[in-house]
Amino acid sequence: MKNEKATITAEELDRRFDDGEDISDFLDWESARRPGLQPRRVNVDLPSWMISELDKQASLIGVTRQSIIKVWLSERIKTEKSEQGGPLNAHPRHVSCCRFAPWQEPRHGRA
Repeated sequence: MKNEKATITAEELDRRFDDGEDISDFLDWESARRPGLQPRRVNVDLPSWMISELDKQASLIGVTRQSIIKVWLSERIKTEKSEQGGPLNAHPRHVSCCRFAPWQEPRHGRA
């Protein structure tokens, strides 16, 4: 027989949560979802030297190439948001993609 969860009104749940009470008895963790965290596939073409450097860095810390890319992208997004004081697209002429990290090769003689 399935274990039934206790029920409560939304208002009561909000009040208990706001008061710092444990509301886990009222939550169905089996069907819980984290919106915005569903993975989506992205294909990116990168030069060979960049793949090699990614693999070296990933190997140094014992993670996969995909993991290090995700961590680095997340860190960069957080940095950009903090520098702008808001969402990434806060300024319509945002051109941070044209700045180079020290390990990047500048294109066409631009730094």
